[in-house]
Amino acid sequence: MNWYVAAFLSAVFAALTSILAKIGIKNVDSNLATAIRTTVILVFTWGIVIAQGTATGLTKIGRTGMVFLVLSGVGTGLSWLFYFYALKVGEVSKVVPIDKLSLVLTILFAGLILKEKITGVVVLGALLMTGGALLIAYAK
Repeated sequence: MNWYVAAFLSAVFAALTSILAKIGIKNVDSNLATAIRTTVILVFTWGIVIAQGTATGLTKIGRTGMVFLVLSGVGTGLSWLFYFYALKVGEVSKVVPIDKLSLVLTILFAGLILKEKITGVVVLGALLMTGGALLIAYAK
């Protein structure tokens, strides 16, 4: 499978996740809902790693790699806590576009931190994504 198919499938499952979460969170505390979701992901992903026999790679991860993976996990956890709270109190069709501004922020951070080249076309696309997200989120 190439990166494009994997990225598209990621988008499909992320969209389904938002809809399923909005339905499931109806009478549930948003932090509890996040904890349930995280537990399922934890069991699911470790099951895959164990089934593939790649758990032995854990000992090969260097200190820097582990620090940044842990920080990434903290970022994911915070993102999910805020996301589930936003889903709980807001409309999914308005919450998700604002959440997806992470695309624009990722482009910005990739340029600043990773020194990736940001072309004019990418800037234009990011501006269009931002405009579209705000248009959808604040539409009456």
